[in-house]
Amino acid sequence: MTECFQTILSKRSSGLKGQIYIPSDKSISHRALIMGSLAIGKTSIFRLLESDDIFKTVNGLKALGVDIYKESDKWCVHGVGVGGFCEPENIIDCGNSGTSVRLLMGLVSTCPIKVTFTGDDSLRKRPMDRVINPLSEFGAIFSSNHDSKLPINVIGSNDPIPINYNLQIPSAQVKSAILLAGLNVRGKTTVLENEPTRDHTEKMLKFLGAKIQIEKKGSSNNISINGFPKLNPGIISVPGDISSASFPIALACMIPNSELIIKNVGLNPLRDGFVETLLEMGANIKIQNKNIEAGELVADLHVCYSPNLVGVEVPEDRSARMIDEYPILSILAATATGPTIMKGIEELRFKESDRIEAIADGLEKNGVFITKKNDQLTVFGKGNQKIKGGSIINASNDHRIAMSFASLGSITENSIEIRGASSIKTSFPNFIDLMNCIGLNIIALKD
Repeated sequence: MTECFQTILSKRSSGLKGQIYIPSDKSISHRALIMGSLAIGKTSIFRLLESDDIFKTVNGLKALGVDIYKESDKWCVHGVGVGGFCEPENIIDCGNSGTSVRLLMGLVSTCPIKVTFTGDDSLRKRPMDRVINPLSEFGAIFSSNHDSKLPINVIGSNDPIPINYNLQIPSAQVKSAILLAGLNVRGKTTVLENEPTRDHTEKMLKFLGAKIQIEKKGSSNNISINGFPKLNPGIISVPGDISSASFPIALACMIPNSELIIKNVGLNPLRDGFVETLLEMGANIKIQNKNIEAGELVADLHVCYSPNLVGVEVPEDRSARMIDEYPILSILAATATGPTIMKGIEELRFKESDRIEAIADGLEKNGVFITKKNDQLTVFGKGNQKIKGGSIINASNDHRIAMSFASLGSITENSIEIRGASSIKTSFPNFIDLMNCIGLNIIALKD
């Protein structure tokens, strides 16, 4: 396997061919480990994503007293039961993983233990008040010297009370943190979700035996969970990550003479906005062999070169279903005919980097015209015109920005150099090897 160097060079490529499996779903991998830790007994997880972010969750749970190890082709989690966590001896370092820190905060906020969380430079800049505010209502105490940013000390509540919380920002991480906290509270905890977000937490909790009620009110959801459930250990198979699949999907659409089959991809209806948008643009994508695994829809994607893509308007209410895919969508939009308008994407400013600025800056460096607002980005596609490339992109250690501009380099006249690319391993550890195997030309450079 190619070492993921800090700098990579992406060169123009010819047609992509092959049948591939992409890395397992990161969101589901985090949750499989966490739910397994809440059951009593051994949960076996197949196809767990083995990436930096997931290992941060593994190490965090181990610090809380959970026995986790790999055995042959599966990961084993010996759960301690709801509320069974012990106080860690050391600070829990979540690295670059916002999911790890926010979900683990939810877990410990209703346990009578003290925990300190920190992260890398990027994670320490990201807002935590969105999860601190609801978790404080359970009775947990949070303290930070950095304006609600990491490092943060958490004192879990000795006598937590159930809450009803109106989710102000569409965030699956915040919703999940509240539901996980509610498991160790006597009574019913409810989250009012005004805009539906990915529901992997609800599906997995239900799969393992929790009592979850979802009441739909127009476009809103009332999601309630009863405290102190007996969660049953189980066998969980993690599907391929649609966010990771978005890169080979886009590449096959962009590069002439391409034909790819991407196997076993998770197509949760609350995460399929990227595929829906590409179909609207005229992409040649066929969904085959649908199946349900552990409550999740899984299918194969057959993708071919799509020479007549057109720009579209992506509505605001779709953003929660594809928030991680806007960077690669922007690259694909640069090859379409006409403008692609992406609305309601302000959340991108609070990811590993300010992704709106990173996308806009990178595309402009490569000769693509864009306009931007605080919560909107418009890419004016060049259609049949060539994109010059030849730029140096600083990905600011944002894995999705790095992979997106590596994808752009496959069709530009001149190669694109991407710096800060080592972050790719947080979600797609074998990106360079796998993409090169199907026809890309990405070179890892020694710094």
